[in-house]
Amino acid sequence: MTLLTDRRQKRRRRSRGVTLMELLVVLAILALIATVAVPMYLNYLTKSQIRTAAIQIDRLGAILDAYLLDVGRYPTQEEGLESLVSAPPGVDRWAGPYLKNKEALTDPWGNPYVYQSPGRHGKYDLYSLGADGADGGDEENADITSW
Repeated sequence: MTLLTDRRQKRRRRSRGVTLMELLVVLAILALIATVAVPMYLNYLTKSQIRTAAIQIDRLGAILDAYLLDVGRYPTQEEGLESLVSAPPGVDRWAGPYLKNKEALTDPWGNPYVYQSPGRHGKYDLYSLGADGADGGDEENADITSW
């Protein structure tokens, strides 16, 4: 009986810890998963920011149309998009605020949306300069426009 008890005790002692080799294998597997998952996540994040900016521009366009119905014109260049949050001086029929907070006037990258009135592409131009905050660009740096 002591021989059987000795074997069980040896087995318990051996199975109590994790060997360095097992730890290295787990770390290697985690590193492989990270090399695949992180670029996919960053790509998804970039695409979602672009989609978010496009949706916000469409929403701001609808809000600008509501402003037009109330006031009879779009905000001037000087009034800008801030006129959707607080009444510009001298505008009598302003029925806002059309936006609850000024944070809605910034794109997903933290840059303010560009508003030009009159616009080159219509009554107004509304766009985001993308991730780089500069005109033009490709992929996440591309401008997202209302036209």
